[in-house]
Amino acid sequence: MSQYTILFYLLIFILAIGVLQSIFIGGLFFWKRTGSKRANQFYGTLLITIGLTLLHHIFDMTHFYESYPQLYFLPIYFTLSLPMLFFYAVKFNLYPSYQLRWTDMKHFILPVGQWLFFVYLFFTTVDYKSGVDRHFYNPFYGAFEQFLYLTTFYAYMYFAYRYLNERQRKSTDKKERPKLLYLRALLRIFFVLFCIHTIFVLADFFSYELLDINFRTVKAYAALMALSFAALVFWLGIYGFQVLFWGRRIFSLSS
Repeated sequence: MSQYTILFYLLIFILAIGVLQSIFIGGLFFWKRTGSKRANQFYGTLLITIGLTLLHHIFDMTHFYESYPQLYFLPIYFTLSLPMLFFYAVKFNLYPSYQLRWTDMKHFILPVGQWLFFVYLFFTTVDYKSGVDRHFYNPFYGAFEQFLYLTTFYAYMYFAYRYLNERQRKSTDKKERPKLLYLRALLRIFFVLFCIHTIFVLADFFSYELLDINFRTVKAYAALMALSFAALVFWLGIYGFQVLFWGRRIFSLSS
């Protein structure tokens, strides 16, 4: 452990706080009795899954998997679930009476597929999964997975924003306006933070795939990239805390 500096431990501490706060606040959403029950469930699941995904990054940075190779592909990595959960959390807040239909099942294909892929690899032999490297279909850093992660997130944010604008345009209930402002703040700030995170992801991809330079070996870059994802976690947690406490009455009145 001597190769680690105090700044590294500070970084891990900050990331760990993000994990704990997202899982804790996410769990509280399942006990929330006001507002849309399904919106609460989707947002709670979003917080828990993004917290577990951040935990995966902590394990990767601390070489946890190298010390415990039997835990390679531990199914706590949910990048393809996050966009869908984010979208439905917003949609059910805007339209609490909306009922899931069989056509909605297409939105669950990628999240379920990714999770099953991880579960399958997790139960393979240590020799096999330890030999999986950073290739095209590798769900840890693979180009295809990162492409789906970024494009689906931007697509779902776009459609969430369209639903929000449509609801705001048609709404005549003054009690609903504060909730719409809350949701607009959630989308706008998350979009800015995700754009920053995207820059780091794309820089890592192009440097590795085209220039054969692994930016993740550069400590400062690896730390900033981890913090760019942690910023998403912290913002979702902060927003969730506001909804649970200060915004509790706002969401209950407009549902």
